[in-house]
Amino acid sequence: MANLTLKASKRTILGKKTASLRRQGITPIHVFGNKIESLALQCDSNELKKLIAQGGTTRLIDVLIEKEKTPRSVFIREIQRDAINGQLLHVDFYQVNKAEKMTAEIPFVFVGDSPALKSKFNMTEQLLTHIQIEAYPDKMPPHIEVDISGLEEAGDTIYVKDIVLDEDISTTADAEQIIVKISKIKIDEEPVAAEAEPEEAGTVEETKAEEETENKSGDE
Repeated sequence: MANLTLKASKRTILGKKTASLRRQGITPIHVFGNKIESLALQCDSNELKKLIAQGGTTRLIDVLIEKEKTPRSVFIREIQRDAINGQLLHVDFYQVNKAEKMTAEIPFVFVGDSPALKSKFNMTEQLLTHIQIEAYPDKMPPHIEVDISGLEEAGDTIYVKDIVLDEDISTTADAEQIIVKISKIKIDEEPVAAEAEPEEAGTVEETKAEEETENKSGDE
């Protein structure tokens, strides 16, 4: 998979004055990392939005800085947005060394159709959304696919140990951790109405009263 690319240039406008850049369709960014000096840069806002939509925070990106011959290999470290309108405010990039392995939290993506879900009484229960892996930067996957087509009935489960990773990728996650399983949907049963008891012919007192009335009538 080809790396994403982003063109950037050096930035001289700093602090609160960067609001003027955003009005021009430019987003301030920073590139920092181990053993390098932090760089204040800027780039086209629309291009940056497209890049974020394509790669999120798990795709290796080549930042092409104006007047530099060699692109810098980076990952998105932090995205800042306006809390009210969601406007993109600032992005931090972390520069990596392609010759050194790194760790990252990579999301799971489900693929395939589970036969168990043909029943309206079953559902998938995802217990793990991400997994920490170690790999060289250019081998870092944007996500890890989990095939659920083998989940055929309630109770079927996929564990971390069931995931096949590429040769250059390893994980420190517990092999017995559950990623996803098929569970039964709990249905609240309506209480069964108690059967009405047959009406009694009358109480003992009512029977005695009736007998006394009959006896008096007979005496008369």
